Amino acid sequence: MLRRRPPRSASADDLLSTLGRLTAQAREGAELQQARVELAEALQREMLPATLPEAPGLRAAATYAPARHGLDIGGDWFDGFPLADGSLAYCIGDVQGHDVEAAAFMGQIRLALRAVATGAADPGEVLSRANDLLLSVDCGLFATCTFLRFDPVTWELTSARAGHVPGLWATADGRFGLAEDAGGLPLGIMPAESYPVTRRRLTKAGVFVLLTDGVVEGPSFPIEVGLAKVARLVSDTVGAEPADVAAGVMSVAEFTGHQDDAAVIVLCHDAAEDRHG
Repeated sequence: MLRRRPPRSASADDLLSTLGRLTAQAREGAELQQARVELAEALQREMLPATLPEAPGLRAAATYAPARHGLDIGGDWFDGFPLADGSLAYCIGDVQGHDVEAAAFMGQIRLALRAVATGAADPGEVLSRANDLLLSVDCGLFATCTFLRFDPVTWELTSARAGHVPGLWATADGRFGLAEDAGGLPLGIMPAESYPVTRRRLTKAGVFVLLTDGVVEGPSFPIEVGLAKVARLVSDTVGAEPADVAAGVMSVAEFTGHQDDAAVIVLCHDAAEDRHG
């Protein structure tokens, strides 16, 4: 009977050659991933506005922070623009997923919201029309969003939410809380979805904050704890400059251990009676 010769062990040269090939492949993969991260961050920052519109008695600021480790960047956004009737629109949102595709979809949503806002009566209609428009392109992604409209004549905020984290408010008399308004599903999920509108007349001087969940949720503590921390911080900074409030709110993300990107909008406002007697 012939005995089968045992397989020959690989030589040191063979092992080194294999290791070198695998290392080169890993390096190429890492470089490709890093390139995608850098592209996503560049897209994200270039598509976000440098400034937000303001009005006498209303001051605005926003800030954005990329994901801590880079891999989850792409998708959070904010925007602000004037409307034809003289009111001001502000919106903030979070796209499902990350990377270049999410950053590109974020750009589509911003354009869709700007387009439909020119002919929509209120924030609920804006979200409803934008939702149907995004579904028509069938990209397979969805996004949460809050859309807010400020009327400088009535000194009223009207807002609608599409599955987004609630905003926060505080007034100069020491009151503060969450804006847990009724809302609808995220954009891009269900056709003909409706979005209830909440109206607030700004009778007292204060601040209104919109943010994404990357600010208030992470491995270190849950979203409820993060929101409570931001609410207390906002109540302590009524009267401060909006950029300072935005920076303070964003600092909460450092305590959450967040791995997502994050965005914040801050609106500091006078009281309605101070503007209109």
